[in-house]
Amino acid sequence: MKAWIAYVAVSLVWGAFFFGVAIANESFHPFGLVAVRYLVSGVVTLSLSRAMGEEAPRWADLPHLMVQGFCLLTAAGFLVSWGEHTVSSGVAAVLCSTTPLFYAVMGRERLGGWSWAGLVLGLGGVAVLLLSRDHNHRLNPLGTAAIMTAVFAWAFGTLHGRKHVRGKGLLGQVGVQMLTGGLMGLVLVPFTGGFLHAPISGRVLLAMAILVLAVDLIGFSSFLYLSRTWPPTRMSTYVYINPVVGVLLGCLVLKEHFTGVMFLGMAVILVGVALLQLAGDRPPAPETG
Repeated sequence: MKAWIAYVAVSLVWGAFFFGVAIANESFHPFGLVAVRYLVSGVVTLSLSRAMGEEAPRWADLPHLMVQGFCLLTAAGFLVSWGEHTVSSGVAAVLCSTTPLFYAVMGRERLGGWSWAGLVLGLGGVAVLLLSRDHNHRLNPLGTAAIMTAVFAWAFGTLHGRKHVRGKGLLGQVGVQMLTGGLMGLVLVPFTGGFLHAPISGRVLLAMAILVLAVDLIGFSSFLYLSRTWPPTRMSTYVYINPVVGVLLGCLVLKEHFTGVMFLGMAVILVGVALLQLAGDRPPAPETG
């Protein structure tokens, strides 16, 4: 049950991620936002870990947690941000939705026909949903390579932690990863325009609070728990749900137009996710011979 709660949290909270970042970008440069956001999130998360009496991160786990923090929060975040200068946001989101395929291949999971059908349907549904909204399908070889490298870094970091991290203090582990990502961003701030390009407004402060408390504290902690509980490919189907949440928020909050093609894309996504989840719930077939 805890795994399903974590899955729903990641699917919903990270679906709202782009709204928070879009507002925060009104004042922050990309690495300025990364540095401030993850340093604050890291301190808050570690403080909560101590207050709750969690087991402190093991010394043996620290290097692996730092590798995860760099791969997931610094490298992947920078590469996607840089890639979107030459690749449209819709295409970038579709490219990022190949994450379950990377998990399946890099994690050497033994998937059945239903699981592969779910992967293909989910990715196809994301493409229909997002590209129907974004008619500026900018595509550049370098930008595409950067985003695909980001997907690789995210998958590698997740699988690395799943294999090597053995401690049980979840919030403490998240805090180490956040501080690693924030410190790496802090190093890069002087080379990427500094922290701010405009004064911080009240809405930016609200967006930062949402990013720290919801997206980072709840979302990333849920993701880390889920990545150690479910098989990687099944866990990563949240990347198919995130665009659905983002589109629905856009229609409800920003009054964006909802079309029949978008509905079709959502339906295909949900069928793909259902196939993957049902395949994941089936017990493995007994070995014979």
